[in-house]
Amino acid sequence: MDPTAQAFVAALVGALVAGVAVYAWAVSERQRSEIPATEEPVVPTGVASVLSVLRSSAVVVGHDDVVRKASAPAYALGLVRGSEVTDSQLAELVRLVRRDGQIRETEIVIQRAGLPARSVTARVAPLGSRLVLALVEDRTRERRVEAVRRDFVANVSHELKTPVGAIKLLAEAVHDASDDPEAVERFAGRMVKEGDRLSQLVQQIIELSRLQGDDPLDQPLPVSVDEVVATAVDTSAIDAQSKEINVVPGGDRDLEILGNHEQVAIAVSNLVANAVNYSRPRSAVLVAVKGLDTTVEISVTDQGIGIPAGEIDRIFERFYRVDPARHRSTGGTGLGLSIVKHVAATHGGEVRVWSVEGQGSTFTLTLPRSHQRRSGQHAPDLTPRTTEQEEPT
Repeated sequence: MDPTAQAFVAALVGALVAGVAVYAWAVSERQRSEIPATEEPVVPTGVASVLSVLRSSAVVVGHDDVVRKASAPAYALGLVRGSEVTDSQLAELVRLVRRDGQIRETEIVIQRAGLPARSVTARVAPLGSRLVLALVEDRTRERRVEAVRRDFVANVSHELKTPVGAIKLLAEAVHDASDDPEAVERFAGRMVKEGDRLSQLVQQIIELSRLQGDDPLDQPLPVSVDEVVATAVDTSAIDAQSKEINVVPGGDRDLEILGNHEQVAIAVSNLVANAVNYSRPRSAVLVAVKGLDTTVEISVTDQGIGIPAGEIDRIFERFYRVDPARHRSTGGTGLGLSIVKHVAATHGGEVRVWSVEGQGSTFTLTLPRSHQRRSGQHAPDLTPRTTEQEEPT
């Protein structure tokens, strides 16, 4: 073949190869351009089913920061609005995970206008190649309990140091005044008072620890309100006599509530003791009982110093006192009303307070009523007493 023919054949083959290459490139480009237009990241069916039954907050975010799927708790917690993640910290965490594929976990405080802050734990992980999954657990209650526990331990430590330190100093004073009978007697009397205060504090801490969970009673039993009130009045009788305070029980008789006798007696005794401690000398404390359709109200009214309006919301906190300067003289530990609140919670009841500063206070403990005693029916043999012996003459 002459050189001219060879050159022509070579040119023809080159053109054919070039044409095939251009066609293949065009087809490839067309296919690649069609993929993004038709393929969007889709939440796998199994994942969507799991998210629908999760109690925790779950959010699946696409490559464009658009929320593809979110559980109901995520909306309720305010993590998602429309198709966007509302919390900036969580959104940034999602972007970081999408960028490097590393699982991340952190704590976030969610602030929403007009609502208390929520403490949450967020765990974010890649879900496939183009989706990111965020699981968020609300830890607000746990953090609050931890804070309460820390405060409680700190307060107990502080409260125990006071009588223990006082007893130590008084013991040293007794030792130094061993040749002075009058001084020994005086210091010994103060040691007894501090010992009583220490014993009361320890006992109330034990009582409060038993009630800490506010769990409902497993087996509530009928409890005589008359017996509970009589026990409370008798417990405060010595303190009331020393201040010439008249504690007067009154109201409806022969009522029963459903609950735990020991817990209810402690709660009512704390209310009466509190009223006596903060009442003026030669005044009166009224313990009134009122039976309603489904509940019984036990109200304790005093003529004491009263509670400032700004303090009423805090008086049921542990160790809180309206007048800290007076607690040494009144002998209070700051735990009595907290115990009353927990007893009410475990019994499915409530405790309310009405007070005017300088005039007095009324604390009302409401507990579920037992209807086993009805007119024309004999009461079950739950206590040694009988109805006939308690009817007023």
